[in-house]
Amino acid sequence: MFKKILIANRGEIAVRIIRAARELGINTVAVYSEADKNSLHTILADEAICIGPARSTDSYLNMNAVLSAAIVTGAEAIHPGFGFLSENSKFATMCEEMHIKFIGPSAEIMDKMGDKINARAEMIAANVPAIPGSDGEVFTAEEALEVADRLGYPVMLKASAGGGGKGIRKVESAEELVPAFESASQEALAAFGNGAMYIEKVIYPARHIEVQILGDSHDNVVHLGERDCSLQRNNQKVLEESPSVAIGKTLRAQIGDAAIRAAKAVHYENAGTIEFLLDEKTLEFYFMEMNTRVQVEHPVTEFVTGVDIIKEQIRIAAGQPLSVTQDDITITGHAIECRINAENPKFNFAPSPGKITDLYLPSGGVGLRVDSAVYNGYTIPPYYDSMIAKIIVHGENRFDALMKMQRALYELEIEGVTTNVEFQMDLICDEHVIAGDYDTSFLMETFLPNYNKEND
Repeated sequence: MFKKILIANRGEIAVRIIRAARELGINTVAVYSEADKNSLHTILADEAICIGPARSTDSYLNMNAVLSAAIVTGAEAIHPGFGFLSENSKFATMCEEMHIKFIGPSAEIMDKMGDKINARAEMIAANVPAIPGSDGEVFTAEEALEVADRLGYPVMLKASAGGGGKGIRKVESAEELVPAFESASQEALAAFGNGAMYIEKVIYPARHIEVQILGDSHDNVVHLGERDCSLQRNNQKVLEESPSVAIGKTLRAQIGDAAIRAAKAVHYENAGTIEFLLDEKTLEFYFMEMNTRVQVEHPVTEFVTGVDIIKEQIRIAAGQPLSVTQDDITITGHAIECRINAENPKFNFAPSPGKITDLYLPSGGVGLRVDSAVYNGYTIPPYYDSMIAKIIVHGENRFDALMKMQRALYELEIEGVTTNVEFQMDLICDEHVIAGDYDTSFLMETFLPNYNKEND
């Protein structure tokens, strides 16, 4: 086992990793930007090193600075958390070259699954259902028309080398296709140096279902059930729960088996998530992408399975086999996570950085967990993600979990910055959410228009 690991991240995920490491008896090194000098992760870690100015490009994304900090402190491994360098294959390679263990999958796997066309081909070969689409890259608008006619409209154009929302267009008809293809291709060429596109059938509305997987270096792979992440705003998750109310026992087994096949096909090692779209009308599910890192919403899975995903990540990286088999894993009760952000829902969720003048995070009671890195008097900097805390509850059943979440949100007090607490409270109390009757269209097309009307 490692004696010392460096956490290449900030905020609540850095705190979460420090806590897991401490419970394993491992010393920790925090890195921080000048803006994060007084952050909780710098206080809790055994050592802390400043790696640059406030901007993330000059600090948390500065690979040389992060690696230098690891070398200076004698850290044997680096945990990247999520975001920043967590899915950067170049960084994983640099770690390997410096004989520092990257706590995550190999650079090769990241590249393989980061290339959307390649990932799709790998999944089809592994008998994992993929969204109907083009067989490979599409280079001309004429080719695109042929493919779209075969698939049927609406279709989604996606940059083959894409990411970050660049080079993506939804096309409703043949008339729209040619100009959309040309503009998306040009955008992709400018952003990624590659204008090649691929085309997928639009599955919308749908349920966004993701399956947590763990794989070790001894060819063991398990899945830890699914999470329903369908409540989204602008493709950003707002609330997550496990298990999904839309999935019965048979379908759960099918999706879990598909996720295992996906992971085994690429010899996946460490924690990852296989994302699927579920068409509720047909109960068909389709592979969307693989996230080669730990997810923000991993605590809901930890609550329903009792598996500490961060500790498993560290153990896997140290060469140990998984501590659980598939037979050991049972889904118990129901868990929900709400993301509490410093943002103003009444002004299009604009970020609201500033100093927290009064803070009470809910605590106490069975089945409540708060993952946060803020404290009374802490100033939320304007440079990073606006998340303040994640409130996670676990109940005997879904209704019990919903009532616990209402209770927790009611207790939560944050003064000094504007937050989305009231918005989350209204969402959790919505009759559709209570009934579990929602999909990826619900938040943007049903809930928000009504919410904005009421708050005008």
